[in-house]
Amino acid sequence: MTVADIVSLVTPAIDAVVDAFGVAQGWLFQTVVNPLVYHLGFGEFTEEAFEGTEWLLIGLCELVLLFLVLRPLEALIPAQKMTDPRARWNDFLYTVLHRIGLFSVLVFFTLDPLMDALAGALRFDNIHPFNLESLLPGISPLFSFIIYFVILDFVDYCYHRASHRFGWWWGLHSLHHSQQNMNLWSDDRNHLLDDFLRDVVMALVALGIGVPPGQYVLLVSISRILQSLQHANVRMHFGRIGERLLISPRFHRTHHAIGVGHESKGKGSMGGCNFGVVLPIWDMLLGTANFSAGYARTGVRDQLARIDSNGVGRPGREYGRGFWQQQWLGLRRMVEFARLKRKGRR
Repeated sequence: MTVADIVSLVTPAIDAVVDAFGVAQGWLFQTVVNPLVYHLGFGEFTEEAFEGTEWLLIGLCELVLLFLVLRPLEALIPAQKMTDPRARWNDFLYTVLHRIGLFSVLVFFTLDPLMDALAGALRFDNIHPFNLESLLPGISPLFSFIIYFVILDFVDYCYHRASHRFGWWWGLHSLHHSQQNMNLWSDDRNHLLDDFLRDVVMALVALGIGVPPGQYVLLVSISRILQSLQHANVRMHFGRIGERLLISPRFHRTHHAIGVGHESKGKGSMGGCNFGVVLPIWDMLLGTANFSAGYARTGVRDQLARIDSNGVGRPGREYGRGFWQQQWLGLRRMVEFARLKRKGRR
């Protein structure tokens, strides 16, 4: 079977799913979202509300899918025993906030008209921005989707690695690593400022290379589902070959391992390993891959209790129990680590 045959078989199925989703989106918008928008006095944002309905519906589908598939796996083959049931519920709150698509909608559709205006100004000066369809005329939607996916995944790798490189950034990102009971909802346990910065970067790149809005929604959704699998508390890997094609829960768990996942040159250093978001190829090419076979304990080193130079026991750093406390402490760490960096101590 040739690649063209595979495409001809897959395309009708994809079209059917897209059509069914479009019907559901239209019904939800007309029945619930649009009346609510006008009731609140935001009628001028009807178009944005329609796009937001798509993100909302996809997010709801993701939540149901993740719970039905990954939650039973966590119960059957856990990588570690859960010691804090509340931790899963707190991460679930983060996931709900992220999967309704509020940040992504605001960022993408705010930047979209700005990028259009910039492109128009450049064309006026006979400068044509990069666009995949113009670079590869006649390319099928499936292949353009794959290329977009690979490009955005590499950008995500670079962004993620940078968040382990700079002290102030690690102050925000360390909230994500502070979950010592990692679970299927932990992917979205991030500081809001860190998420906002990432959404801006990804939206700018997506718009810059010509990703259509409809494809961008699907690209984000597939990436999020795979990242939820990676963070799930499951004893799972994909074998010697599969581990090098797609990031597994074991591979990513090593990234969350205390010390190993966020230090490159010993205690207190910056860096780590396994920064890939979906594809491990970037870690393999850039020397940051660690295919250790174990299922390590997760968290950040400074969370652990320690013995100081006087032999006195000291508690570990507090990262917060609830959503707002975690957000506030993340801002404090950002400022603290930025100051330490300026003083040359980090």
